[in-house]
Amino acid sequence: MPAVTVEDTTTLARVPLPAPRTVRRRVRSVTTAPSGFEGEGFPVRRAFAGVDLRALDPFLHMDQMGEVEYAPGEPKGTSWHPHRGFETVTYLLDGTFEHADSHGGGGTISDGDTQWMTAGGGVLHIERPPEALVLSGGLFHGLQLWVNLPAAQKWVEPRYQDLRARQSVLLTSPDGGALLRVIAGDVGGHRGPGSTYTPMAMVHATVSPGASLDLPWRPDFNALVYVLSGSGSVGVDGAPVHTGQLAVLGPGDTVTVHGTRAGDRHAEARTPDLDVVVLGGLPIREPIAMYGPFVMNTRQEVLDAMTDASAGRLGTIPAARVAHGDVHGLSE
Repeated sequence: MPAVTVEDTTTLARVPLPAPRTVRRRVRSVTTAPSGFEGEGFPVRRAFAGVDLRALDPFLHMDQMGEVEYAPGEPKGTSWHPHRGFETVTYLLDGTFEHADSHGGGGTISDGDTQWMTAGGGVLHIERPPEALVLSGGLFHGLQLWVNLPAAQKWVEPRYQDLRARQSVLLTSPDGGALLRVIAGDVGGHRGPGSTYTPMAMVHATVSPGASLDLPWRPDFNALVYVLSGSGSVGVDGAPVHTGQLAVLGPGDTVTVHGTRAGDRHAEARTPDLDVVVLGGLPIREPIAMYGPFVMNTRQEVLDAMTDASAGRLGTIPAARVAHGDVHGLSE
């Protein structure tokens, strides 16, 4: 169950109806995310696995973290590790997560909050559940997205944005059958709170069984629809999708999503609603050289990042965190 919801969607501003002669996007591919583990061992789905980076541009990587119900003592995070050349966006649907970085950014997010970290020229950071959650256990479910930076901005000063759930712009579809949370970008004239170097949009939508959503989308943006939970279809061609699948759409100016009707044989009994994240951005179209936590334009720049990280030039762990015992070594 997403943390941010409303009892009556008809009280919200509505996404405008598609304009005459609108071009609804068709689905180019549907892939299923494989499962794995990240950091100290929390379960993830690799949302972009098997998809060509050119279709994802300007996005690089996305993990669905959980959904998992931890027993006491089980919650896990990451140790301190470096980043350079891109931005990380951590969106938490349920649970609590802490962030700290070597540039002074950090905070705690919970139930619909978002952390936006621009690594830029280089930063060390750590992400983990708070001690209280480790002791008690509990529900944890979120996303982490990596957004590329163009070459001209890979060396910008690191920054951190703490976006509270209440700052997300809430919208509904014309018939009230879908609830939208706009985290970044402009959707139908409504702008989310996230400030981005690369023009992009990020929307979390909950579509009721049998409802439809026609989302206006910039024609110069790419369009990706990832299913967090539930089942339905995407695109004007109605490609079926379910939990853990990513649909890559072709050109057009509208993204179409349908929720599976209750009682349909494809409906998921546990989650009758269809929850999706819709992503789109202006492609950067530059060479990409990636290794672990570094995303640059050339192999030499990646090697330089590794050298700088080893030499401590990407930042130092704040003294307060060292005193707190947050030092477990650096990892990718």
